[in-house]
Order: sequence, then structure tokens, then C-alpha cells
Amino acid sequence: MDVQILILVLASLVALPVSSSSTIFSLSEGSLSAPQDSLLSPNEEFTAGFYSVGDNAYFFAIWFTKPLANGNNTVVWMANRDQPINGRKSHLSLLKSGNLVLIDANQINVWESGTQSSSSVELRLLDNGNLVLVTSEGQEIWQSFDSPTDTLLPEQPLTKTSKLVSRRSSTNFSSGFYQVHFNEDNVLHLVFDGIEMTSVFWPSPWLIVWDAGRSTYNDSKTAVLDRLGNFVSSDEFRFQSADYGVELRRRLTLDVDGNIRLYSLDMLSNTWRVTWQLFIAACRVHGVCGLNSLCSYDPYFGRKCSCIPGYRMRNPTDWSYGCEPEFAISCNDTSSMDFFPLHHVEFYGYDIAYFRNKTLQECKNLCLKHCDCKGFQYKFVGGNGTYGCYPKTLLFNGYVQSSWPDIVYVKLPKGRQTWEANYKGNLQCDNEKVMLDRAYKRKEQHGWIKSFIWSIVVAGVLEILCFLTYWIKTRKGSHETKQGYLQLSTRFKKFTYAELKKASSNFSEEIGRGGGSIVYKGKLSDDRVAAIKSLSGGANYQGEAEFLAEVSTIGNLNHMNLIELWGYCAEGKHRLMVYEYMEYGSLSDNLHANKLDWEKRFEIALGTAKGLAYLHEECLEWVLHCDVKPQNILLDSNYKPKVADFGLSKILNRGGLDNSSFSTIRGTRGYMAPEWIFKMPITSKVDVYSYGIVLLEMITGKSPEVCAYGSCRDNDAMGQGVLVTWIREKMRAASETKSWIQEIVDPSLNGIFDLEKMEILLKVALQCSEEDRDARPTMCEVVDKMLHPENLELKIDINLS
Repeated sequence: MDVQILILVLASLVALPVSSSSTIFSLSEGSLSAPQDSLLSPNEEFTAGFYSVGDNAYFFAIWFTKPLANGNNTVVWMANRDQPINGRKSHLSLLKSGNLVLIDANQINVWESGTQSSSSVELRLLDNGNLVLVTSEGQEIWQSFDSPTDTLLPEQPLTKTSKLVSRRSSTNFSSGFYQVHFNEDNVLHLVFDGIEMTSVFWPSPWLIVWDAGRSTYNDSKTAVLDRLGNFVSSDEFRFQSADYGVELRRRLTLDVDGNIRLYSLDMLSNTWRVTWQLFIAACRVHGVCGLNSLCSYDPYFGRKCSCIPGYRMRNPTDWSYGCEPEFAISCNDTSSMDFFPLHHVEFYGYDIAYFRNKTLQECKNLCLKHCDCKGFQYKFVGGNGTYGCYPKTLLFNGYVQSSWPDIVYVKLPKGRQTWEANYKGNLQCDNEKVMLDRAYKRKEQHGWIKSFIWSIVVAGVLEILCFLTYWIKTRKGSHETKQGYLQLSTRFKKFTYAELKKASSNFSEEIGRGGGSIVYKGKLSDDRVAAIKSLSGGANYQGEAEFLAEVSTIGNLNHMNLIELWGYCAEGKHRLMVYEYMEYGSLSDNLHANKLDWEKRFEIALGTAKGLAYLHEECLEWVLHCDVKPQNILLDSNYKPKVADFGLSKILNRGGLDNSSFSTIRGTRGYMAPEWIFKMPITSKVDVYSYGIVLLEMITGKSPEVCAYGSCRDNDAMGQGVLVTWIREKMRAASETKSWIQEIVDPSLNGIFDLEKMEILLKVALQCSEEDRDARPTMCEVVDKMLHPENLELKIDINLS
């Protein structure tokens, strides 16, 4: 009888998890089980535990323990904000190795601290809301303060390795569209990174850093809020709360609407009061209403969004998607188009160029000549007493302000009197409540497992151990294989191999081929034309690494000049990716076929620069492409460029760039920076060098030979070192004249190009291809200073030593 009781007790300990609720002040080796277990700070002001965000969906989070007057808790940190876990059988475990791991009900590691310690480790929640891992010697090896989500608490620094990212909506805690971080210029920036557009809008992009009251002469990159309400940043940005001097519960939050606000807790009403905010005018925040829309502000109703005439909402429940046209623009029949005036309206940015001293009709004609022109701003320039014309390729960041005196003209088809009748402004921006669902569908064998476990309990402990050994071994292989694709499956469509085989007519139409891949044209079930890329490496190590690199990299990118990934296939030995189809193929194909005139080449140069600038400075992480060349720059139906092929790319944290993680040389001979050859530290300047060589190829029509620097196998071919030297010699020999430009420009242009702009483009190319990486500009400098339309219009020179 005693033996039977012992067997039942041991089996129960093995098979059944502990489900009693507990609140503790520290965790040594062991686990916190979802959803009931939690940690409490010594002053009981903060709680760390499993926070409910939907039907059986939880984040491991930190929140203020005391609920607000409305019954809600204020969350200040989340570990797994983009991947909620199941509320049953999930747990946070502190392992013997010192690693803190959040494990979902399906035994997948959702989040981990990535720490190790040879001594014992303890998890504590401090009185200031900081969750820390502390060794027995008192050393903090990890803290939540180093990885904020959307909120900074007093004494929590924002550093060069951290950033704030807003929520998606008031009820959706996943990563949203706004980010605050220190940029490469050591200045704190606020960035909109939306579904289709990305832009830095604070400090104001048109201001020089010093005019914005900032300083680049700092290397600490630190900003912190103290308990009295004083915020100080190393770039000299600072502010104080309206109730400065009183020690209150405070939080600085990047809200869902893109505004940064400082909140103080009113102890009497138990509600948060705004004691400082960055923007008073809500419509000054970029991206609030999406593309082709207008933002207006009403003191009673607040911020409102509306589509411009001729456009309708893309997603009736979400303004982030903006508006889409209800018409098609004919580029060949300009007589069918007209312009609709919008008074007291401004759209920021995306100007084709700035044209001085133009009449209204001249401005209309300029816009009609450009198929990409969606409209233009026509305003009085007080400095010179004339009217300026600003034709725009995109209508973004539009807002209505009664004090704004000028007019925007939107390009629309003629004969549609209903445009004005259907134009409805001041629509309310409603936020639909979104709840996340993480209720897992049970597999059919779970019931059988449960029955089998109980049968083994009756049989004895030995059978239980055998079963557990068998279960772990059979599960391990599939776990290791599928874990790499867990994150991918939630963002893109996962195609079956049969679907893609059918879409591509059994992979019959090949449209491209690389060293380790073949690209086929296909038509998906929803009638979208796609480019289907098949990795010839299959599921072997090299092909697998390239596949994961490209999908994980491009999956986190969102820019008009970067290729868009629609889905992937990881089935058996097959590894395929599905991209948007680019009608005109690669830049290389078009250059060799002499299909690109001067205007197209210049726009391709500018668009490529914008895409690379986004990779280097505006992503959530820094991305080095590592293989910039004409073959990897694709052109859509309007000859707009999109950077593609991220198989060799590298994602780097913002903590610093070095070459320690590059085990092999990456890139293509002829376009590779000297740093690769001489084993120097690898930074974003390697992409800048490659971009410079691509510009030279676009200008001269001469391709760099695949060779070592300055020593080509084919003496008749012009290698990249020879190409740069040849152009510099032409510049020096020309002295005062510019005749040398005609001598080196691609003959297929037949001398039809803008001489002044061509000279600037040449100098940009030469500066980008300097051997000394420190002499090269950043891609943001190329976009914002060297190739900016206003600088070109004013013919600002770019000096080269």
C-alpha cells in the first residue's frame, strides 16, 4: 500500500504543474507560471508578472501595482510585446546558467535575457520599477531599464543602445509606428516608420542641428528623467514638467499618436495628468492619417482625418493605411487631367524639386509633364517676392490650418464635378478596439497523452520516465527545425511548395539567376504577379543561413525604395521567397540595353540613396546590405528603384559597429570597399563605397571588372580602381572648364543631360568611393545635403580635396 502511494505522489510531481497563485519579492532558481505568479517590488509600488491583453493572451510585463480610477493598470515595460503567450502552461524560468527565459505553452522560447553566470543569480524587482538579475556577488548582469518599450521611468536612461517604440493602438500593445532614439549624429530623433512611409520629423528636418537647439558634440548619447520632473539629454535638449520640484510618480511615454508626453499621477483622483508634451499641434506629427489624407484639429472633437478629393480610405477601420485613388492617371493624355484646389492645406516633403518664380499655369504644366506628380504646392515666397512651385511625388503629412495662406492643387481627371461634392473633411479618427487571441488549438494526441500518462501512473514511475524520455527525443528534432521560422509565420503568408509550383507554371519562366538562387515569374491565386526566388542551396547549411538572413532582414523593413516580401516557403528541402514583381528588371539590364535617359538615371540614384539611408539610420536596427550593385537594384513599372537581395546583409545593434561578427568577406568584386580586403572594421561606409561605384557605372556606362583593386584580368576592361583614377585625372586636367564631363559620360545619353547636376552627381560618386572611409559621407548626407532638390536648384557645390 505504501509503495502505491509513493508511486502516485512521484508521478503527480512529474506530470502535473503547480497551479497555485503566488506573489513573491524575488526569484532564485525556478519559474513563475502564467497567469497567476508575479513579483512585487519591496515598496509594493510595482508588479512584474503576466499581464492579460486578450482571450488567454499575456505579456510578461511590469506595471504600477495600484489600479487607476478606471480599474486599469499602467504598463511600463513588456518583454514579449510582439508575441503574446498562452495563459496556460507558459512560464518565466530562471535557469542554472543564469539565463532568464520566457517559454510559451508549446515549449518555444519567446524571449530571453541572454545572460550567463557561473554563480547563483536572483531576479528582483526594485522600488524604481527596474527588473534586475543580480549575482550572489551583487553584480547586475541584466536589467529591464536597458531595453525600454514605450515608457521611461524616473532614473531610467535612454542610451545609444536603446529606443522607445510606441504601441500600435490604445488597446494593441505591439510595436507601433513611432520611435525615439539617438541617431548617428548624437542627436535624439523622433521617427515615423509606417506601413509605406518613413520620415524623421523631430527635430524639424529643415533646421540645422544647432538651430534646433541641439549639439552633436557629445558621445555619451544619454537622456534621463529625474524624480522631480527634470529631463536632460546629452544633445542639450531639456525640459521640466509643469509640476517640477515635487516628487511624484511619473512616466515619460511615446504615445500611440506619435507625441511624447510626461505624466504625473494625481493621488487624489488616481489618474494620470499630462505635465509636458512635445507637440501642441497634433497634426504636426507625421503619418497620423496616412498617405493621400488630411489631418485637421478641432478643440472639441480633437484630431480628425479625411481623404483628399478623389481618394477613399484603403482600410475603413485604420487610418494608418491612408487613402487610395478612385481613378487612374493617364501619363500619355495630359489633356484629360485637371487640378483641384485645397485651401489652407500643406503637405510636408516629397518635392520633385523647387521651381522659383513660376506662374500658376507654368506650375500646372510642370506637374502634368511628370507622371509621378500627384499635385503641387503653390505659395508666395516672401524672401524674393515671387511665387514658388513645389510639385510632389507623394501627398503625405497633409494638414489643414486656417492661418495657412497658400494652396495645394491635387491632380485629378477632368469632368468630375462630384469631387467637390464627395469631399468630406473632418472625419473622426476612431480607434477600433483590438484584442489579441492566443488560445492554442489542442493537438489531437494531447488527450491520448493524458490518458497514457495516467495509465503509466498506475503501472509505476519507471514507465513514466520511459515515456518522458521518448517524448523529449521525438520533440527535439522538430523543435530545432521549426524554431527559426516561428517569427516568420506570423508576419507573412507561408506558401506551400505546391502553391508556388502552380503559380509559376512548374517554374517555367526564369527571370533572373544569381550565385545561389534562381528567380521565376509567377501569378498568385489572388492574381498578383510575383517574383519567386528559389535558393539552390535548399535546406543545407549555406542555403539555410542565406534564407534566414534575407527573410528576417527584409521582413523588418518598410520603405518605398526597398523590395517588398510577400511570403516564403520552408517545406522539406525547398526554400523559396515570394517578392513583388519588378517589371523592368535590374538596373544592370537596363544600363546595358541603353534604356535609361538622364532623368531616369538621376531618379534611380536618388531613390537608391534613400533606400540605403533608411537601412543605415532609420530602421529599428542598423542593416548593412553588403552587396550593393546594379544587379541588386530593381526597377518597377515607373522606373522607380528598389534595393533587393538581402542574402548577404547583416543586422547590427545600435550599440556600435565593428567587424567582429563578419566571418567572411561579403559582396561582389568590383563593388567591394577596401575595408573587406585589408580586414579593417566594417561599418555602413562599405555600402556607401559600393553606392559610389554604382553611380560611376550609371554615369560612364562602364562596368567595373571582377578583379582585385587596380589589377584586372582583362586589360581592356576598366576596373573600379582604374575607373576612379581615370575620372579624377580628367577633373584635374580640365581645370577651369567642364569639357571633361562630356568625355566621360555614357555615350548612349547622346549628350542630353543637365551639366550642373551631372557634375554634382560625379562629385558625389567620387566622394562616396574614397579609399579612406572617413572621407566618405553617410547615405543620409547624400540624400539630405548632396542630392536634395533645393541644393541642386541652388547648384550648391560639393568640395572634394
